[in-house]
Amino acid sequence: MEPDQHRAACELLYRHWSDGTRLEELPPGLRPCDRAEAYRVQACIEDFSQAPLYGWKIAATSLAGQRHIGVDGPLAGRLLAERIIDDGGVCVLGNNLMRVAELEFAFRMAGDLAPRGEPFSQDEVLARVAALHPAIELPDSRFEHFERAGLAQLVADNACAHRFVLGPATDADWRAMDLAAHPGRVFRNDLLAEEGVGSNVLGDPRIALTWLVHELSRHGVVLKAGQVVITGTCVKPLAIAVGDRIEGDLGILGRVSVTIA
Repeated sequence: MEPDQHRAACELLYRHWSDGTRLEELPPGLRPCDRAEAYRVQACIEDFSQAPLYGWKIAATSLAGQRHIGVDGPLAGRLLAERIIDDGGVCVLGNNLMRVAELEFAFRMAGDLAPRGEPFSQDEVLARVAALHPAIELPDSRFEHFERAGLAQLVADNACAHRFVLGPATDADWRAMDLAAHPGRVFRNDLLAEEGVGSNVLGDPRIALTWLVHELSRHGVVLKAGQVVITGTCVKPLAIAVGDRIEGDLGILGRVSVTIA
């Protein structure tokens, strides 16, 4: 694919995203052949935003999630500033196909991590983190049958990024905690709906963050200071419907909520 084809593929996906419509698959001439080409398509989405890139999401950080969409590992997607919802705010469900909420650990970066030849250690990555937040992601796909779209099309589709809610930064000493063992709970209309643990996120949210740094480095992308990384759901994705109030609880690390309209 040539650069104009990357942009045309991204423009097609973005138009469906904006209109709340779907397609079966990308046309053959606009379909990326592998992960690297898919990220080149995805990168064009930044041209449709009026603000600097807000951050990144990681999809399919659990084996169950990977099996559901037919991939063999996580995927990275871009978070656009226009798609953030204030903590306690309202998300219009609209034509959302997935209709789930996911509770996530989110890291805000304090310094850049630029691509390099050798791997980053987890300690190096964590040293560049400014804060930890609770977050809720409300993903969606532009493909009618996203579970059959395949890795390259899903990456091009921004790894099913859609809406997300960022809670306040925790004032707890999260660096001294075992995040893999840390529990998470999700409430629907004040009733406990799902429970999980940090190890559901690629074994540990810190491992997931380090994976994201390596993924971006492999594809020549800088993880920038100020950007937020939501690391994947620590609970089973919770089915949502209009009228639901969803609250994510990471205990001492904080709470985050959203109402579905």
